[in-house]
Amino acid sequence: MNTALHQHVLVLNRLWQAVNVCTARRALTLLFQGQAQAVVNEQDGSFRTFNFSEWRGLSESAPHEESIHAISFRIRVPRVILLLMYDRMPKKEVKFTRHNIFERDKNTCQYCDEVFDRKDLNLDHVIPRDRGGPTTWENIVCSCIGCNTRKANRTPQEAGMHLVRKPKRPKWRPFVQINFTLQRHDSWKHFIDLAYWNVELGEDV
Repeated sequence: MNTALHQHVLVLNRLWQAVNVCTARRALTLLFQGQAQAVVNEQDGSFRTFNFSEWRGLSESAPHEESIHAISFRIRVPRVILLLMYDRMPKKEVKFTRHNIFERDKNTCQYCDEVFDRKDLNLDHVIPRDRGGPTTWENIVCSCIGCNTRKANRTPQEAGMHLVRKPKRPKWRPFVQINFTLQRHDSWKHFIDLAYWNVELGEDV
């Protein structure tokens, strides 16, 4: 039972956008409190929602291997829940990491506009560090070894070079591929996009 209660459930806001992952215990609590509904993918591709009493009825009429035994009844672990009141996206900033800079610039040198393997790219300070250039989203770009060597310790203008695009802090993208070591469930697939997101598992929905 304890193992079942700690299984992972995908959480959607009321706009059907994936916003979090929580434990089965938290999901069933939200369901019981009337704050969420269970979501089931029907065979015709549509989605059906169930409130707590409907979910309990379904659990009893169609027993499922992923169920939890309460004192007087048995209830199935939902795989996806829909929050009824929550329509915001979680406030998250994209972490300032080497990986995410490569993601933002799409493995493309920002001076010659050529795509490279990551091992053949450097991170370049547009305004050199020793000239007061900060290590920020707005001053770091991907640069191939050739362009990096050519630019050396100069500004692009001084080196006669031009940026393909102005570096910016990327916006957090809510529709994401959940990258973690947990087992992913087929029922999540519809709600998960291919963009990059490190999901923080939590119970703060």
